[in-house]
Amino acid sequence: MIITAENLKDLLLAILRHSGSEPHEAELVAEHLVGANLSGHDSHGAGMLPTYIKNLKAGLLNPGTPALLVTDNGGIMVFDGQRGFGQRVATEAMNAAIARCRENGLTIMALRNAHHIGRVGAYGEMSAAAGLVSLHFVNVIDHAPLVAPFGSREARYSTNPVCMAMPATAANPAVILDMATSKIALGKARVAMNRGEQVAPGLLLDARGEPTTDPRVMFQEPRGAFLPLAEHKGYGLAFFCELLAGVLTGGGTIQPETPRRGGVINNMLTFLVDPARMVEHSWMEAEIDAVTRYMKEAKPVDGEVMVAGDPERKKTAERRELGIAVEDATWEELMWAGEQVGLNRQELEQYRR
Repeated sequence: MIITAENLKDLLLAILRHSGSEPHEAELVAEHLVGANLSGHDSHGAGMLPTYIKNLKAGLLNPGTPALLVTDNGGIMVFDGQRGFGQRVATEAMNAAIARCRENGLTIMALRNAHHIGRVGAYGEMSAAAGLVSLHFVNVIDHAPLVAPFGSREARYSTNPVCMAMPATAANPAVILDMATSKIALGKARVAMNRGEQVAPGLLLDARGEPTTDPRVMFQEPRGAFLPLAEHKGYGLAFFCELLAGVLTGGGTIQPETPRRGGVINNMLTFLVDPARMVEHSWMEAEIDAVTRYMKEAKPVDGEVMVAGDPERKKTAERRELGIAVEDATWEELMWAGEQVGLNRQELEQYRR
């Protein structure tokens, strides 16, 4: 089905409010999830809400919980998410870090023990909107591993995303690189499964460690594994996500002595830099514009040459006009989530318009 962004957000708001979230928190989480759908990342969109409700019911997610500042050493800030909604605690931690970076010029922010923080690019967009440069390293714990190290046949870590953001100039929008260090994210396999589709070859291993295109292997036991992005290079980057996000935040890595309760916990290490403290602003903008133009003027193989952030902006414009596609299986999961928090199906179906 095709549903407008407004109706999809209203559906999520209804479920979140009935799940125990205060209005501000519900608005923030719903806006973030629908924003992921709009940008083309359905893997991190509305389809995640049933997992959130499942974790809430299991005591693995604490609604109404803010980020707790546990260490403040000037340019270094450490927050504990207390298993609160990741979109809320990560936004609160980012807002505090952005304010501190404006004072200091350089801030390192560590966030640990946050429930799934969603699309990491959203936090890069926050820093870019504030005129700051940012780097984000994230690891994922509290559940079984999903990605096979390069050269192996079985999973040992998760999709460990990284994000980098450069602010906009007068002529060009912000450059936002946001990617998993696996060839695809778990949510993309879920979307493919819900659509009854296969994934491309070279992305997955089945439970025996053999190549497969069937996304269902990631949602059954014994489970398969994703392959790392760019072979040893993606694996190396993912391993540093474990070391930086897992160790330096104090949140822990995916090694087996770290508890696995079956939830989704993210740790994020963020570096924020005020570029005005380093180079002259007009020169910086001119150089960004020049190198962006140089890339985009390259002869295309097909279509156009883009830079990081362009595909998401194009998809957002398209989906705001045409609506967001929601698979029948995903819609049924959303209906289930609503029923779990006390809504009836008739109330929920009104948002299908």
